[in-house]
Amino acid sequence: MTARPTDRPRPSALPLPGWLAGYRREWLVGDATAGLITAIILVPQAMAYALLAGLPPEVGLYASVVPLVAYALIGTSRALAVGPVAIASIMTASALGDLGLATTAETVAAALLLALMIGAILLALGLMRAGFLVNFLSHPVITGFTAAAALTIAVGQLKTVAGLDLPRAHSMVEASWDLVRALPRANPVTIALGAATIVLLLIFSGPLVRWLKAAGLPAFAASAIGKTGPLATVALGAAAVAAFGLRETAGVGIVGELPSGLPGLTLPPLDPGLAQALLPSAILIALIGYMESVSVAKALASRRRQKIDANRELMALGTANVGAAFSGGYPVAGGFGRSLVNYTAGANTQAAAILTAVLMVLAVSFLAPAFHDLPKAVLAANIVVAVVKLIDLEAFRESLRASKSDAIAMGLTFLAVLAFGVEAGLLVGILSSMMLFLWHTSRPHVAIVGRIPGTEHYRNVKRFDVETDPKVLILRFDESPFFANAAHLEDRIMAAVADRPELNHAVLVCSAMNFIDMSALETLTDLADNLREAGITLHLAEVKGPVMDRLRRTRFLDHLAPGRVFLTTHAAAAALAGGGVPGPDAMEDPQNPERG
Repeated sequence: MTARPTDRPRPSALPLPGWLAGYRREWLVGDATAGLITAIILVPQAMAYALLAGLPPEVGLYASVVPLVAYALIGTSRALAVGPVAIASIMTASALGDLGLATTAETVAAALLLALMIGAILLALGLMRAGFLVNFLSHPVITGFTAAAALTIAVGQLKTVAGLDLPRAHSMVEASWDLVRALPRANPVTIALGAATIVLLLIFSGPLVRWLKAAGLPAFAASAIGKTGPLATVALGAAAVAAFGLRETAGVGIVGELPSGLPGLTLPPLDPGLAQALLPSAILIALIGYMESVSVAKALASRRRQKIDANRELMALGTANVGAAFSGGYPVAGGFGRSLVNYTAGANTQAAAILTAVLMVLAVSFLAPAFHDLPKAVLAANIVVAVVKLIDLEAFRESLRASKSDAIAMGLTFLAVLAFGVEAGLLVGILSSMMLFLWHTSRPHVAIVGRIPGTEHYRNVKRFDVETDPKVLILRFDESPFFANAAHLEDRIMAAVADRPELNHAVLVCSAMNFIDMSALETLTDLADNLREAGITLHLAEVKGPVMDRLRRTRFLDHLAPGRVFLTTHAAAAALAGGGVPGPDAMEDPQNPERG
């Protein structure tokens, strides 16, 4: 079995020595293979995603060199493939399209500034160790956003597959309507090229691999050949245009002349007005790109029992975007598809990414003339096939089964992106997720519990056959009480008390409470007073240490008297059985701060 890199950090400012100093010879084959296959995929994808972003195709190639090396030197993932990605590209197109720029040069300059701003935002977050921010973008919102953005991208690329020159649409609904109206003007030859590309890509990714395996080719070799589909479509499309003169005879749109070699140092325009206009988009692209990258990196790292440092990833992705800004590129992130290919092809370390960058330099330097006759429809078809894989229908079905609030957030995000565009739709998704979270936390689950016969376990009376005492009400509040849900807690307890005229004691089980704020503490104080006036004593049980410490620092425990704090729910039930007065042995020791 081939040895895999371990994840033992070394005392270094950068993780580079972690994989370079302990580099093993047997890793070289996997890294070399992965670097080559990823480069083969990246060449057509980089050009296609640049066109998707509204930029010249060479900008995508430039964004596939320095950012890869920058991430390799700083990033903590050994398999993440950084570069142009679909979601960042369409968000870049949206950001640049709203500026009303007149020339290609102005658009490219704005893209450089956008990449620089994204890099600066990520670096600032990294210095603040704000990697936890990834937790505030919920998975349902990201899933809904990604699916809708992928569908928007796919529909938007159909105009290029059809050979139509249409203005940029702000939403999928608008793009679909424009496409339907313009279909009579579609170029049949361009459609044939795009359709053939899609069919060929599907054959490469599925049937061809199975045929090669059936013919006796090793599974790894068959899979590697299957990954060459994008490059094969590029080569065949360019050859067809050149052989049959399709540009002149059929009006097929082509990439045209690409500059050979890498550009020199590029300086983004430091225009305050332009930066202000790009700032909202830069923040969103930075967060979404980081979320996508870290999610992919964690998923791949877990397969090899490696660890991802979220804060270091901020620094690495920030540096990669700054590198793109000064090397003629545009915003980059870690892509799911290429990263998975990089991983399955055998990447053991980021040496694979460095090799990919070297091969991209060679492609830009020596293969630029070969891309002259490349049909834009072929690149558009490659985008369509790539982004359709981002639509996760199973996630939608799973959310419907697991959580209605998650399903609502996912559905609202999906529909908003389709109707209003990627940035507005994402904001709708984030706001809806926050509102649903606040609604959920303001109305947490409250259960009346009883004892399972023959045990000391207490469970919900609606779910289990339990024993209860008519003079003792035991409720479990499954949330930390704070200002938003304190009133709900009071209402539930008072409603339960109103149905039990024989009640003498009410016990609030606090096992789910991790903190309590002043609003909730005031509510509990008023609740104790109201219950006492009704002849009912309020008690607490299973209070955690941090919460107990906070209660001791206030006068609440004195105010709770004659109510007490019990160590366990069973101790409370046993001491209060029949409406009696508890003895001291069952109660919390107020002198011992370690108890509870």
